[in-house]
Amino acid sequence: MNLDTVTLKCFLALADTGSFTHAAQRVSRTQSAVSQQIAKLENWVGTALIDRGKTVTLTNEGEIFLGYARRIFALHSEVIDRFKEPELTGEVRFGLPESFASVFLSEILVHFAQIHPRVMLIVDCDLTLNLYERFKKKEFDLVLLKMSRPEDFPNGVEVWSEKLEWVGDKNLVNSKLEKGQPIPLVLSPPPCVYRASAIEGLEKAGIKWRQVFSSPSYAGTNAAVKAGLGISVLPKTMIPADLNAIDGTKLPTLSDSHISLLKQHPINPAVITFEEFVLKKLKH
Repeated sequence: MNLDTVTLKCFLALADTGSFTHAAQRVSRTQSAVSQQIAKLENWVGTALIDRGKTVTLTNEGEIFLGYARRIFALHSEVIDRFKEPELTGEVRFGLPESFASVFLSEILVHFAQIHPRVMLIVDCDLTLNLYERFKKKEFDLVLLKMSRPEDFPNGVEVWSEKLEWVGDKNLVNSKLEKGQPIPLVLSPPPCVYRASAIEGLEKAGIKWRQVFSSPSYAGTNAAVKAGLGISVLPKTMIPADLNAIDGTKLPTLSDSHISLLKQHPINPAVITFEEFVLKKLKH
C-alpha cells in the first residue's frame, strides 16, 4: 500500500472532528469509505491509530502518526500550490472573526504568504455581523463568517458545520441550577452568533442567566472561563485543551454553528487562489 493523500485526508478529518460522520462530510465521502481508509491505514502501519468508543479518539500511536500526517500533507499541498501559481500577484482583503484567526488561520495565512510572496494580504478581524456589513460596502474581497443557519448568507460557500458546546465548570452549573440562581455567562458583546444561541437556548428552557464578563477576544473569553467566572459557548473544534465541554446537566442543547466564506464579484486571480487555498486547508 502507498500512503496516498485520500487516506491522509480521511485520517486528518477524523482526528480533527472526532466523528466518522463529520469526517465523511468534510472529505465528501461516505462513512463506510472513511472507515475503510482508516482500517487500510492501520493495517499498513501495523497498529491501531484510533479508539472506536462512544467518541472517536486517537491512540498514543495515533497521536504520533498525526504529527507525521500533518507534515506530509502540508508538504504535498505546498508543492502543488507553489508550482500551480508561482508568479501570482495582487491584493486580497480578507475579513474574519478574531477567534478563527487565533485557532485556525495563523498558520494558513503564513503558509500562503510563503508560497505567494508577491500577493499582498490585508487581514482584518471583527465580529461576524460587522464583517458582513463591511463586506456589503465592499471593504473586503472575502469574509469568513459564523452563523446559526446556512440560509443567513445564501450566497456563501459553506466551509463546515458543527455543534456548539457549553464550556466551563460543570459543578458551577449544577450548583446554580440546584439553588435556582442565574447561570453566569462569559460572552462576546452583540452582535455575536454564539451569544445569541446561548441566550436563546437558556430563555427557551426557562433557565435564569446573567452576564458576568464580556470580551470580543477569544483569548479573553477563555481566560475568564478558566478563572471560574462563568461558562461560555464554543464550537467543539475551538474548545482549548485546558477547558472542558459541559455535559450531564440540564443546560439546553444548542443549535449547530455554520461557517461560510463569502466573496465579491468580479474577483482577481489572487482572490480566487486565496479562496481555494483557505477552503482546502479548512476542509482538511
